[in-house]
Amino acid sequence: MAINDATIQDIKNRIDIVDVIGDFVTLKKVGGNYRALSPFTNEKTPSFYVSPSKEIYKCFSSGKGGDAISFVMEVEGISYIEALKYLANKYGIEIQEEELTDEQIEAQNERESLFIVLNFASEYFQDLLHKSDEGKSIGLSYFKERGFTEAIINKFDLGYSLDVWDGLLKAAKERGHTEAMLEKAGLILTSEKEQKKYDRFRGRVIFPIHNVAGKVIAFGARTLRSDKKQPKYLNSPETEVYHKSNIVYGIHQARQAIRNADLCFLVEGYTDVISLHQSGVENVVSSSGTSLTKEQIGLISRYTKNITVLYDGDSAGIKASFRGIDMILENDLDVKAVVFPEGEDPDSYSRSMSSEAFQQYLEDNAQDFITFKTNVLTDGGKQIDPVKKVQVIRDVIESISLIPDGIKRSVYIRSCADQLEIEEQVLISELNKILIQKQRKDRQSRDRAEAQAVDLLPEPEVATQKQELKLTSYHVERECLRLLVNYGNDPYDDEMTVAEFVLHETESVNFEDKMIEKTFNHAAHLVSKGKRIEPDQFIGPQDPSMSQLVIDLLEMKYFVSEGWQEKHRISIIHESEDLAEASYKIVLRLKWKKLNSLIQQNDDALKKAQDSENIAEQDELLKMKMHLKAMFDEVSTELGVVISR
Repeated sequence: MAINDATIQDIKNRIDIVDVIGDFVTLKKVGGNYRALSPFTNEKTPSFYVSPSKEIYKCFSSGKGGDAISFVMEVEGISYIEALKYLANKYGIEIQEEELTDEQIEAQNERESLFIVLNFASEYFQDLLHKSDEGKSIGLSYFKERGFTEAIINKFDLGYSLDVWDGLLKAAKERGHTEAMLEKAGLILTSEKEQKKYDRFRGRVIFPIHNVAGKVIAFGARTLRSDKKQPKYLNSPETEVYHKSNIVYGIHQARQAIRNADLCFLVEGYTDVISLHQSGVENVVSSSGTSLTKEQIGLISRYTKNITVLYDGDSAGIKASFRGIDMILENDLDVKAVVFPEGEDPDSYSRSMSSEAFQQYLEDNAQDFITFKTNVLTDGGKQIDPVKKVQVIRDVIESISLIPDGIKRSVYIRSCADQLEIEEQVLISELNKILIQKQRKDRQSRDRAEAQAVDLLPEPEVATQKQELKLTSYHVERECLRLLVNYGNDPYDDEMTVAEFVLHETESVNFEDKMIEKTFNHAAHLVSKGKRIEPDQFIGPQDPSMSQLVIDLLEMKYFVSEGWQEKHRISIIHESEDLAEASYKIVLRLKWKKLNSLIQQNDDALKKAQDSENIAEQDELLKMKMHLKAMFDEVSTELGVVISR
């Protein structure tokens, strides 16, 4: 089925780009626009902008840009249709669908097919949990024993897989899903001996893993048997839609609560997350039993810069997780820790008391990372011999050195000096040694990378000339298009708009860049139909390359810095300047460039004609050269007059 045009238009009409993007990043108003840290890169200074007036976004650190639909596609890694469904659900729009043609069905990409089959599997497991005898007696009983309410079970789409070899496989095939797609989704396996297909998850309770948008991308499954030959937990393998290092469990259910609280609790397991939700703590996610990654930290940082890590009472496990604390600091987030009593974990402890008491415990026992690390390394202050204390100080200073912000480092140094009873200046000296050593290593790495890059360069003189020639031509064409899409509706004179003037003057120009030429042709078509030059006429998933090109050009007008202008030697026109003069100037530059290129081509052809002693062709080419030279001189003179004004 496909979404019909009326529904698509309704979705587009209802979209508020600030509202949509605000679900994924924390936006701050800057003038008429909004700014945030990029959701695509691990940047420290915000370079992600949203323009409500143009309904576009631009990420300077990654180069990505587009409208609200393309943002959802990019950030969630989903198709155009899936992004429309996500937005329809967000705005409460009923989707009207129509039958797909055979060609459209065949054209559905693999990612979309994976999402479809994973969603089927999730619904299948949920159905078994609630309706099958085995699911109710084993799976549902287990969840009830853990104190999970029906609402919580439904909130996390919990399920159960029957203890049979091919229950899911048969059900999926009956619904038209192929074995190949089930295998790509990690739902079935092939036996080595008999080459038979069978279910990956059998006789286990199921924890679906959702992406930020709420789509099922993988599963975790726990056995309820005491069979030591079977792993306690099984997880989906990596697929095209699931990369375990990029996702945290519970992010879909927690993201709004994290933003509201400006804090994220980080736990280890699925049941920890679910139990905390039931205790009223919804701003919680899990690394799903894997070591914390920078991608997971980056995902959390979309919603908050504050993380509190919850640890059970296993000191060995806590020491092993110090690297996670350091990674959080390294990514410029603030981190605290809460340690539960020995033998307790977030799941068990939250179930042992009231919701209010548990939340109070979290608030009262949150420690900054210095206090936390010191207590763990000294066994709560019991091991304080001089040798041990020196090692503790070095470990803590090493962690502080990872913090990018100098002011934060200073504050933590002072706190460390007070807690460990050592002079602040001694700690500063030690910190500076570490920072200098890191800078030296970073510089050496950069030098090696630059040396390798130089080795890969072509012959410098020839390559530089060719690249510079191409760059100059491209920039002139691009600047001409920038003027058209940004100021096309403004008046050039009393008779025509800037768009009409530019398009008329460039009608016979052959652009070297084919996407720029295509965009010019589209603009000419719009003007010929009496339409205005508006961003939404160019932006959309139908032609991503044109969309990106126009977005980049629009962003120059609104967000470009003076330093960027100077670096690229592009003159940015401001509202107060003379648009007529700017339009005339850029068209002249374009003509000058094209005439220069035609003269070069004519000279090359003339040389060939002379070599072949073709007198007639030589005469024609000489006449053409004189004609081109005359026009070139005229444009050069005029261009010089314009520039000198």
